[in-house]
Amino acid sequence: MLDKLFSDNNKKIAWEWAESLVVAFVLAMAIRTFLIQPFKIPSGSMRMTLVEGDRLFVNKLAYGALLPWTTYRLPGFTRPHRGDVLVFKYPVQRNKDFIKRLIAVGGETVEIRDGVVYINDKPVAEGAMARIHYYNYGDYAKTGQKITVPPGQYFVMGDNSASSHDSRYWGFVPEELVVGKAEVIFWPLNRLKWIR
Repeated sequence: MLDKLFSDNNKKIAWEWAESLVVAFVLAMAIRTFLIQPFKIPSGSMRMTLVEGDRLFVNKLAYGALLPWTTYRLPGFTRPHRGDVLVFKYPVQRNKDFIKRLIAVGGETVEIRDGVVYINDKPVAEGAMARIHYYNYGDYAKTGQKITVPPGQYFVMGDNSASSHDSRYWGFVPEELVVGKAEVIFWPLNRLKWIR
């Protein structure tokens, strides 16, 4: 009798643990898929804004999360704006995530002149982009070349313009490849800050 009671009690405890683990897993996946996702910076292409080893949270809710296995995006609270730091699927190899600063949106003309970004023939004179020297590297940013961003796509560049593989080399990021907006560095603690 005691053996039966002990065995039934163990089964009940095991079931409760399994149930808790399944609920925790489902919640974690829902949060990661639709709200926020952690990322680690692997390279120096966004120095000094982001450095190698920084861990950050990407807000998927801001622009609307993509439904898994589709190209449908849930409604977001805002659209990507110039200067936002975006995480996106690399258009050339979509199993890789890239992080770069949004320079121009569909319909805008981009030109780099003497290290300054010009959008529709006007220099960008505010925010982080105004403090960065951009180089005329790649097929999409030759000296004197103006590039028009196609509708529904974005032109992105790394803050470390001398060492960034970005839209200047491979072109544009389709809207459906945007994962979310980089919001905050959470690790290491001495670098804890909002991303601007």
